[in-house]
Amino acid sequence: MTAARGARGGSRASVGALVAALIAVAGCAEGPGAEPTMAGAAPATSAAASVNEIASRPRPEATVTPVSAVPAVAAGTPSAPPPKATTLPLARAGSSDPVDVALAAGDAATEKGDLGAAAESYATARKLAPKRAEPRVGVARTQIAKLDLAMDYGVAKGNAGVQAAAKELAAAARSDASCGAAQVELGRALLLLGDAPAALASLRKGVELLGGEAEAHSALGVALLATGDKSGALREMQQSSTLDPGSAPRHGNLGTVFFMLGRVPDAVHEYRAQVALAADDPRAHADLGTALLAQNDFTAAMPELQRAIALDPTRATFRSNLGYALQLEGKIDLAIAAYREALRLDPQLASAWINLATALAKDPKRRGEARQALETARKIDPTDPRVKANLDELDALGKP
Repeated sequence: MTAARGARGGSRASVGALVAALIAVAGCAEGPGAEPTMAGAAPATSAAASVNEIASRPRPEATVTPVSAVPAVAAGTPSAPPPKATTLPLARAGSSDPVDVALAAGDAATEKGDLGAAAESYATARKLAPKRAEPRVGVARTQIAKLDLAMDYGVAKGNAGVQAAAKELAAAARSDASCGAAQVELGRALLLLGDAPAALASLRKGVELLGGEAEAHSALGVALLATGDKSGALREMQQSSTLDPGSAPRHGNLGTVFFMLGRVPDAVHEYRAQVALAADDPRAHADLGTALLAQNDFTAAMPELQRAIALDPTRATFRSNLGYALQLEGKIDLAIAAYREALRLDPQLASAWINLATALAKDPKRRGEARQALETARKIDPTDPRVKANLDELDALGKP
């Protein structure tokens, strides 16, 4: 039977889930993980970066440094540059103008996740310069951030708050055609609203204006991935990582795109860089472990999967990943125990129910339990094609 593939930190089966999976390095809270699909049982891989759009018109190819040229170095060493801020700056660098001082305070607060202070600073800047685009952008992006939405494509369709913020961002972009941050933030808002073509157009303009900003390229990469353009997403994520080589999440996002393209050795390379830069991030170890499993390197994968659990013992997907590895090694009883622990932590984790069924089905006496597990998975997600495929296989196993 075919086990379900896991997800980075939650469930990544659809494009919408994928969006949250790649964790937009833009500073949004951790979202559900994407589910890269591998043969056999499916680990809940934390491998995923933030994703969201489509390529609507051609653009010049970006020149990027080959991934192999980006060294995987340990954080804190002289060769590891500090990661860059993930908040697109709205203040003019080095300006002592009161408006820019307020904008700089808002940018700093946004980077720290202090949305209350950010909103206050941006509001101050807007009072001082109501016609400038940057204060309007700051106010609008803070309004969206305060909604605490999962960063999934189309998740905010019909949301009045996001619609109002998008309208304000569009006005800011029209008022100052040189404001790249307005274009990027507008593109992100449009993605939440489900308008992929318009979102991509804005993000492309943002990248043209902010070509040296890693976050602009990352936002465009997320959009391209969400709308199915994996090659375009790869180009943008490579550029983002090249511009910000000291950022662990950017290496992780790039690794996820490689993984989705089937370029597993390249994914492993990037995930190793991610782990080196963020040794205490459980998702980094889960990503690397999952990619190593895809290479059938159980010896190297197991310590990474176990490390992820040690760092975050309450994450159900990590337990399911471990179960998948144990199942591949033929340790079925231990795999079943791991799947059951994952389901104790999260009874709604459909991939764990599917994986549990594939393990139970190996014993003819437990195929009734396997069917029950699959029926539970179907109730959780009636649209998951893996459930029907496994039920069909289970029926075939029962035929003389």
